Amino acid sequence: MASLQASSFLHSSAYSLPRLSRKRTTTSILDITKIRAGNIPYHDLQNGRLAEELVMARSYTLKTTTLDETYTKNDENYGPDSMAMEKIYAILEAVADRVEMHKNIGDQRDNWNSLLLTSINAITLAGATMSGIASTIAAGAAPVGALKICSTLMFIAATGMLCIMNKIQPSQLAEEQRNAARLFKQLQKEIETTIARGEPTDRDVNEAMQKVLALDKAYPLPLLGVMLEKFPSNVEPAVWWPQQERSGQATSTDFNGWNPRLEKEMRSIVEVLRRKDKEEYLRLGGKALKLNKMLAISGPLLTALAAIGSSFVGSPMPGGSWAAILGVVAGSLASVVNTLEHGGQVGMQFEMYRDNAGFFKLMEESIESNLIDNRRENGELFEMKVALQLGRSLSELRDIASSSSNRGGEVDEFASKLF
Repeated sequence: MASLQASSFLHSSAYSLPRLSRKRTTTSILDITKIRAGNIPYHDLQNGRLAEELVMARSYTLKTTTLDETYTKNDENYGPDSMAMEKIYAILEAVADRVEMHKNIGDQRDNWNSLLLTSINAITLAGATMSGIASTIAAGAAPVGALKICSTLMFIAATGMLCIMNKIQPSQLAEEQRNAARLFKQLQKEIETTIARGEPTDRDVNEAMQKVLALDKAYPLPLLGVMLEKFPSNVEPAVWWPQQERSGQATSTDFNGWNPRLEKEMRSIVEVLRRKDKEEYLRLGGKALKLNKMLAISGPLLTALAAIGSSFVGSPMPGGSWAAILGVVAGSLASVVNTLEHGGQVGMQFEMYRDNAGFFKLMEESIESNLIDNRRENGELFEMKVALQLGRSLSELRDIASSSSNRGGEVDEFASKLF
């Protein structure tokens, strides 16, 4: 009778693999796998074999259920969204492809700058040399006409090439693509981190998609139609991130690592960034833009004057000698101006200042979003991120925030030590 009761008890128990939840709870010790009453003889029950199996299974269950993130593969409630994972992998592939595209096109446009600079300077100096040689030959001699035509054609060609080069600004184009490659590589690392953490959500997919589209808009690949304006009327910070959504005013300050002291510190940092760092780079960007405009107009104007002067070299009309001087001097000056503009990469400098101002604007928006948004990052972690982005230690960050607060936002140093 005892054997039948034990057998019926064991047969009636459901011995299946325990379902593990994310919560720190322990499953029942009777929820054991791989125990069948029909395989355990009655004398084994008497000898305590069942008790040993119960102890081993209970130990296995307790060890397994201590993992917070363990879940059953077939569990629909806790398994990762396979469609979201596939989508974010597709975005990751597109981002990796864009990194290579922007890097290759950036190298190509940097080559444009070097090759066009060398070619135009060679053409300009050759035209000036021919114009000078023609002025030394007696008027009416056969070589004079050939030299005049050659030098005039060279100056006209240099003028047209300079107009195109100054319009597209190859050095600035190369800097745009370098920035795009760096930012896409940064986005690639963020997506890889999201995948490594597991369980990407639809929100992660949407955010990644919006960042990709914002970068495509900020740094376009084509030249025709969508190329960024190289000589804007106003200098504005570059914007390569999507508009950040805010859920509303935070109702509590003492949660998730935030407290009134940290919020006051972050507000002070925002004021320093706005009044010192961003303003300084916008000012420098304005100066670089004015210089670039002046050089972009001067270069083609000088080559055009040189073309006019060279066409009158050796002419019997009064002022023929001055025409030769105009051709030689204007051609030489055009070569100098072209070297200053494109050899000095003034357009690249303007783009660099604009991007730095955009970086500080992004930091402002990120800090303000964390200050007023209920879905904030951990306060201590966010403070460390801000300090790293500004190249400061936590103590230095707090010191400059305290100095800004005491002086009403007026400080002598910049918030960033990196730029």
